[in-house]
Amino acid sequence: MGVQLRAAPRAVPKAIPALRALPVRPAAKQLQTSPLIANSRPFLAERQPAKRAENVGPAQASSGDVPAPGEGKKILGYDVFTWQKIIPLGAMFFCILFNYTILRDTKDVLVVTAPGSGAEIIPFLKTWVNLPMAIAFTIGYAQLANVLSTEALFYTCIIPFIIFFGAFAFVIYPLRDVIHPTEFCEKLLASSGARFAGPIAILRNWSYCLFYVMAELWGSVVVSVLFWGFANQITTVDEASQFYPLFGLGANVALIFSGRAVKLFSQMRADLPPDVDGWGLSLKGLMGMVVIGGLLIAGIYYWLNRTVVPKVEKREAKKKKKGPKMSVGESFAFLAASPYIRDMAALVVAYGISINLVEVTWKSKIKAQFPNPNDYSAFMGDFSTATGAVTFTMMILSRYIFRYFGWGVAALITPTVLLITGILFFSLVLFSDSVAPTLKALGLTPLMAAVLVGAAQNVFSKSSKYSLFDPCKEMAYIPLDEEGE
Repeated sequence: MGVQLRAAPRAVPKAIPALRALPVRPAAKQLQTSPLIANSRPFLAERQPAKRAENVGPAQASSGDVPAPGEGKKILGYDVFTWQKIIPLGAMFFCILFNYTILRDTKDVLVVTAPGSGAEIIPFLKTWVNLPMAIAFTIGYAQLANVLSTEALFYTCIIPFIIFFGAFAFVIYPLRDVIHPTEFCEKLLASSGARFAGPIAILRNWSYCLFYVMAELWGSVVVSVLFWGFANQITTVDEASQFYPLFGLGANVALIFSGRAVKLFSQMRADLPPDVDGWGLSLKGLMGMVVIGGLLIAGIYYWLNRTVVPKVEKREAKKKKKGPKMSVGESFAFLAASPYIRDMAALVVAYGISINLVEVTWKSKIKAQFPNPNDYSAFMGDFSTATGAVTFTMMILSRYIFRYFGWGVAALITPTVLLITGILFFSLVLFSDSVAPTLKALGLTPLMAAVLVGAAQNVFSKSSKYSLFDPCKEMAYIPLDEEGE
């Protein structure tokens, strides 16, 4: 069945998929009716439909397509072949986001509650460890993509994650006292001074920091690169416009379920003898779920490549001619030369800096309130569940915000929420003595109040980011050509 492209629909999300709940519509209709266009930059009306249609790639079809078996049968208005793609993709996406929430909560617990460590090492960790490893992966991925097939590249990327997270819980963590250079780092800290506490803490707890980086890379690699690249490969533009928004909602359902799972395993310590490492046991349970989820992802991907991908290839009328690929250095130079891309990068970096300023302070308060890793992890499980529920609601409301208020208002909501909630949080932290009597009357200590207000700040800022800021950012990609994207 052919899909006629009228303008440049957008089928490829650019970042974490839980953020992709914005409905995808044919661009011609969007340019005529959407209030986004009236309130955003003029260039959105100047796109060249013919050129953008070339960028759709595998999502194209022509009137000469070869029908797939069962294409004439319809369920809920869609071909059976469509459901053969969408249902496995939805299950695959659920497992990916389920794992990501567990990993995101666990990495904070490990790093913040580690001996000689705290939330203050997170900026050092992101700058001096996470960023170089992300760059190294980008370079390595670009090289492997020119050598391996798409399927082999997927397994090459995801299998090391599965092996590492399983090995961490069952091998590395139990040997932490042996492999961590605790005594050396204590002497190094005493001789060098507190100003080097952050880098020394990273060295002292290097396995925890490696876990932190691998968990961060799971979000960037498995979610953004592997899943969405594959989803766009096997779905048509029409299918993407109908089902990608549902993927975004399903991602937040995964957030709710994984938050409950984190809390459940974190509360196991209450029924254990005092001499048993409760956090180590909880870690084995959590990473066991991550390994099972990872194997399910690989299994679904294998099945889709044996049953769906061959049919998709047969339905393609013709292959898109590809020009010469840019090298890694040429790609960076091309992006750096574009003022528009630099502005977009500044937007994303500004958000990252703003949210990290609050998060570092907030996580230090959580550690003070919940010094035990199990208690810390249980609180983060509740936080993830609340984030998923609020984001799910915001994603539904975001459709009406875009429809009635346009891109400009939608883009301003996230920084406004971040500013207001950030002021409330830091005011409570800085002037805790002044509000202590009032908090006491409410049955709260200043510390617990800071933890709760910080949690609310993160829930609302992240939910507005996922439901509004990231869709706005995706719309800003529309006028870019293929090289820029």
